[in-house]
Amino acid sequence: MDLRDSKGAIIKPKGDVNQQFGDRTYYINIPKPEDIPSLPTIPDPPPDFTGREEELQELLAKIAGGSSIIGLRGIGGVGKTALAFKLAERLRESYPDGQVMVDMRGTGENPATPSEAMGSVIHAYQPEEKLPDGEAEVKEMYRKVLNGKRALILLDNALDDKQTLSLIPPKSCALMVTSRKSIKLPGLFRKDLDVLKPKEAIELLRKVCCSTSGPADLPEKDPVWMEIARLCGYLPLALRAAGSYLASSEDVSPREYVRELADERTRLVVIGGEGVELGVDASLALSYKKLKAEAQQTFLDLSAFPADFDSQAEEQICRDQGHRSLSELVRWSLVDYKAQGQDYGRYKLHDLARIFAQAKLQEEQRAALSRRLASYYKDLLSAAEDLYLQGGESILAGLALFDREEANILAGQAWAAKSMGIDPSAAEICMRYPDAGVYVLDLRLHPRQEIAWLENGLEAARRLKDRSMEGNHLGNLGAAYADLGDHRKAIEYHDQALAIAREIGDRRGEGTLGNLGLAYADLGDHRKAIEYHDQALAIAREIGDRRGEGAELGNLGNAYDNLREPSKAIEYYRQQLVITREIGDRRGEGNALGNLGSAYANLSEPRQAIEFYEQALAIAQDIGDRRNEGTWLGNLGSVYAALGEPLRVIEYYEQQLVITREIGDRRDEAIASWNLGLEYENEGDLQRAAEMMQICVDFERKIGHPDAGKDADHLESLKAKLRKE
Repeated sequence: MDLRDSKGAIIKPKGDVNQQFGDRTYYINIPKPEDIPSLPTIPDPPPDFTGREEELQELLAKIAGGSSIIGLRGIGGVGKTALAFKLAERLRESYPDGQVMVDMRGTGENPATPSEAMGSVIHAYQPEEKLPDGEAEVKEMYRKVLNGKRALILLDNALDDKQTLSLIPPKSCALMVTSRKSIKLPGLFRKDLDVLKPKEAIELLRKVCCSTSGPADLPEKDPVWMEIARLCGYLPLALRAAGSYLASSEDVSPREYVRELADERTRLVVIGGEGVELGVDASLALSYKKLKAEAQQTFLDLSAFPADFDSQAEEQICRDQGHRSLSELVRWSLVDYKAQGQDYGRYKLHDLARIFAQAKLQEEQRAALSRRLASYYKDLLSAAEDLYLQGGESILAGLALFDREEANILAGQAWAAKSMGIDPSAAEICMRYPDAGVYVLDLRLHPRQEIAWLENGLEAARRLKDRSMEGNHLGNLGAAYADLGDHRKAIEYHDQALAIAREIGDRRGEGTLGNLGLAYADLGDHRKAIEYHDQALAIAREIGDRRGEGAELGNLGNAYDNLREPSKAIEYYRQQLVITREIGDRRGEGNALGNLGSAYANLSEPRQAIEFYEQALAIAQDIGDRRNEGTWLGNLGSVYAALGEPLRVIEYYEQQLVITREIGDRRDEAIASWNLGLEYENEGDLQRAAEMMQICVDFERKIGHPDAGKDADHLESLKAKLRKE
């Protein structure tokens, strides 16, 4: 099995937690291993959550009665997400295998695709899993991950039926969907949320208004509370803004506020409410006017964030030193802050507040904010990559950092790609994005999405006439197409990358020789693969790239093993194992152990092979590496075939086949299918044998594999036997 550790020509150095980028130092909030939860959780409801008890009891009864899909529909600001959090809290014991929330970004410019949303759930349980290309394969993996679990999935802020249909989980799980539009899913019970009842609205208003300061001496039954609640439209978001205004404005009485709020609503009726519910817009407008100038600007600047964020990002993007203005906005309830739980330290601007703020920005202001956001999250992606490359526990910390900031990272790259034709600084950022997270993006982006990023980066590099980055992107495009099984196209890109590297004297860039070796190995030309891997190994040693050195040692071992020279392969694998353990590369360690198992299998030492394979399998399962998990299962099947244990053989091969189909690995699917076919043939089940072998032969013909003719002849002879039966 070929190693895929060397991803293109870009090998990034180790980095510190305090990342230095040019003349700036960003203090990135790195997730600690102990902060990465063993089971995913949904945030707690707001501390001032009020009312909705009738709705909660109705929803709980529906779930208890067998309804496993719940839809919460309502206007913006009505409290759909807060109710979903409260319902999840009540259901925590009923779904002990975790609760996963996915922001579907239905009201934003870049709604989540079904594959992205399913990927978020998959990575909540298997953080190191690489997602397959096709949506059907991702869906199969999604259901496999959730199969047998009692888990609750929350799709917050969903767009429509098409976005959510694929995310219906197995029957053992429950699904909640919040949306502004009506969503129709099979078996869904939909609850349309109205505004709060007047009594509940007053209760929420007084909780916010009188929690710290404010007019606590005003009786609860004073008519002024009802009038404020009415003018706020009984909407929770507007009520929170009004309550915070009163709590922070000792010089404004509730009665004075009623007059101001009535005047503001009248003004908005005349000029239009900018697409925001009138009660919310009026409340936000009054709170906005009360802010200091610096806080007003920060509030507008926060509209650049498409999702939640931390104070470090806010300070850089909004230029708010010490996030003083951000803290003021929290006090005014214009920004939500998570003071505990899994999202501790995160801030979020409500969608309606974002719309309100964006309407007050000029186009050039929006562009400047987007530029700063794109630059910041490009650097944060680089920090996640550096963590991943440090190995050990830092691998999961790097992936967790990406997962936490994924929406912001994607938004930054999307803006840069969209704007590079009119903004040279956007082209520079766009060019750097794929380079910033080679390994992390390989695990987190779908192959087609990764290719789109690389194509954007390539276009930007050519616009800027940066030959080095052009070569990097060409090499990584080759690796991406190799992952899709298109090895001829991969070789075309690697050849172009190699030509550029040699033209500009880039020795690190010449490391794409190793990827050429992988491509030729996939096509069955192992002698040619060895030529390329030998050259790549020499370069890795010359430039002190230990990770690349380990990968190339493993690749050379694979090539010699495929040439039936297992003793020589073992020499390379043992060197690889030493390096992977030295640098804390768990995935590389698993590969080295598994490849040692293959070599000992070829030496007819099955028990030794099983020992190595089982160690490799344990590592793959421990880190959530489904691709290699499938490989080692298949190799265990092959060893037990040599030992004459057909039941165990079929069991391992079938497990491998399921995984290869889940992750969309056509090459390993073909291998697993062929091996299963041989075993079925040995057991006398010729029909199933032919079905399995056909899958392999079709794939070999498609890629022009040298064994295609030989294997096709074997299949035809098998079919001839079937026709005689």
